[in-house]
Amino acid sequence: MTIRKVLNKYWGWTFLIVPLILQVVFFYFPMFQGAFYSFTNWTGLTYNFDFVGINNYKILMTDGKFMKAIGFTLVLTLALIVGEIVLGIIIARALNAKIKGKTFFRAWFFFPAVLSGLTVSLIFKQVFNYGLPAVGSALGIKFLETSMLGTANGAVIASIFVLLWQGVAMPIILFLSGLQSIPSEIVEAAAIDGADSKQTFWSVELPYLLPSISMVFIMALKAGLTAFDQIFALTGGGPNNSTTSLGLLVYNYAFKSNQYGYANAIALILFIIIRIVSVLQIKLSKKFEV
Repeated sequence: MTIRKVLNKYWGWTFLIVPLILQVVFFYFPMFQGAFYSFTNWTGLTYNFDFVGINNYKILMTDGKFMKAIGFTLVLTLALIVGEIVLGIIIARALNAKIKGKTFFRAWFFFPAVLSGLTVSLIFKQVFNYGLPAVGSALGIKFLETSMLGTANGAVIASIFVLLWQGVAMPIILFLSGLQSIPSEIVEAAAIDGADSKQTFWSVELPYLLPSISMVFIMALKAGLTAFDQIFALTGGGPNNSTTSLGLLVYNYAFKSNQYGYANAIALILFIIIRIVSVLQIKLSKKFEV
């Protein structure tokens, strides 16, 4: 078979060669390499390491920092999932209604999505450290006079607020697209049958929004479980590790403590959690799609 015939038969695959090579080199190879190092005591400083079996995973079970990071990450993830879905649907329904200036408001709500997470966190850090205390002092509001980032509960709330403020932008667009895909005949038929806004949402709109909800769920899950740059810039994991996410914990162990093997063990556990939850959620959502 000549080269010309091979190209004519498999020419479509030629467009995939470069992306596949890049994916193998920059995704699959580091992933399997990291999984291997999770069974070693590699420090990342030299090429020398010893195989320690599952010792890193045994240490995880008694590591207070890991347990604390798991707790904060779960709280953050649940808050993002619920917040992005609920707020996203509410705002998308409002933007889908016949209101004046809805084009402006759609652009306004999408604006946070184009900003860097690091930039957003640095801006809000100034707001929480200086802006709100100044307002609290001027108005005599005591709980605002001190920085929210100085207390454990305040730092957790601030972290959730910042990630949710930026993270809800894309869900709004997805839900708005889902609402606009609903045939007008179905909505009109529901109105003729006497369905109110609440009944229309649960019986007509929600089934069409399930694919978008599934996508937003995975996006929020990933954002919560892998949160790093916003937390790093906003709180640095403090105070007293109260806002240390799993992603930040991996960074601290790898680059501050030079425990690359142990950090890879945490990263592998995180990958498995994301994989399992995502697969279960996708299978569950398919049962309810229209």
